[in-house]
Amino acid sequence: MSHLVPFLLHWGITALCLWAASYVFKGLRFDGGRALAISALLLGLANAVVRPVLVVLTFPLTLLTFGLFLLVINALMLMLVAGLVRGFTIRGFGTAFLASIFIAVLSLVIGSLVSLGDPGSEVQLPRGTVWL
Repeated sequence: MSHLVPFLLHWGITALCLWAASYVFKGLRFDGGRALAISALLLGLANAVVRPVLVVLTFPLTLLTFGLFLLVINALMLMLVAGLVRGFTIRGFGTAFLASIFIAVLSLVIGSLVSLGDPGSEVQLPRGTVWL
């Protein structure tokens, strides 16, 4: 039961970021709240299962591009979810690419703001250690 709250919080943040992205990018659209909720859930699942496999398979290309190919993988995850969820449409790869960057940055900002009140998120430094 203790894992349910972080899961729901992460799901809500993802849904909020997808919703915001649909207002920023004209090529990204949801037909309703149900499509948005399912898309947020599937995006989390795709990022947890499919994305690591793609990262491993494309590791040489990621090294060659100094990690920038990971942005392409993020866009592909968004396009995969759009292909699976009825009511979620993305106009093209360019929209998916820019929207995935927007979603990643926004979720990072919101996630860091939400974790500020979390007592478990504080970093404990060892005693007697000098940190420069």
